[in-house]
Amino acid sequence: MISSYRGEDMGEQNQVVRRRVVICDDEELIRSVLWHLFDNRNYEVFTFPYPDLCPLHVASECPCPLGTTCADIIISDVNMLGRNGLDFVEKLMGKGCRQKHFALMSGAFTAADRERASHLGCAVIEKPFDMEALKAWIEAVEKSIPADRALFDWTKVA
Repeated sequence: MISSYRGEDMGEQNQVVRRRVVICDDEELIRSVLWHLFDNRNYEVFTFPYPDLCPLHVASECPCPLGTTCADIIISDVNMLGRNGLDFVEKLMGKGCRQKHFALMSGAFTAADRERASHLGCAVIEKPFDMEALKAWIEAVEKSIPADRALFDWTKVA
């Protein structure tokens, strides 16, 4: 099991802090594969078939208080029915999202998609997945997550 730990003070026993991932993809099979991959790594996993259904997308501004973030990783498909993952990520960033680890996935990246993803600082994940490369990226992200990071529980925001 891969976990992050955070102790409230030196006298308290450390407690496991689950990591969190948000996934947007209109293909149920892709959402399921990624859900299982991250669940097996002890993540709290939120999947949405379209960005429009993700509470982070519909909020008018980033709901996370300073010092917190909504997730450890946000992954979105680029080409969903009538929606674009690049637009989703750009909109989150435009609302002040402090998320550091975005990834975009597609089986048909264009040169413009790749350039835009690079400009946004997003990792690019090819479909079909190279699972070893995907796992290596996830492990690199996990190593960069501070042990004392705080996740905001945006699921309870009205």
